[in-house]
Amino acid sequence: MGQIQAVCLSKRKGTVKQPVSQGLLLPGHGLDGDAHAGAWHRQVSLLPLESIERVRSLLPTLADGAFAENLITFGLDLGSVDVGDRMVFSSGAELEITQIGKECHHGCVIRQTTGDCIMPREGVFCRVLRGGEVRPGTNLEIQKPESPTGC
Repeated sequence: MGQIQAVCLSKRKGTVKQPVSQGLLLPGHGLDGDAHAGAWHRQVSLLPLESIERVRSLLPTLADGAFAENLITFGLDLGSVDVGDRMVFSSGAELEITQIGKECHHGCVIRQTTGDCIMPREGVFCRVLRGGEVRPGTNLEIQKPESPTGC
């Protein structure tokens, strides 16, 4: 089991996400009020704090939301997830993993500064199956789909 370390959103695309005290995950949409929410497969983005801390060793002033992540997790092995796995929150919200990693956009400031960007390798993207409130301290766990039997 892990926890949410931070919830971040941006009102407009192309701007850095800002930490907020809480958020509302809306089914089939994403994080309420976030510019990247909508009826598509990358409604919510997650990034592990452990990965962000590695970059902060080079850029100590790096703020939460700098990678355009919605949810910063702590204590989960996001490197072990597969497309189709679920993220279940203590608040009742549920996400389905739809994509792992994404191409770093042209002109990424983090890549220019550090020579690397972690989102292409360590970012996880989801769609919201069941809505609910999310805030720092909310517990969550990874659930693998049950394997079909009798094959």
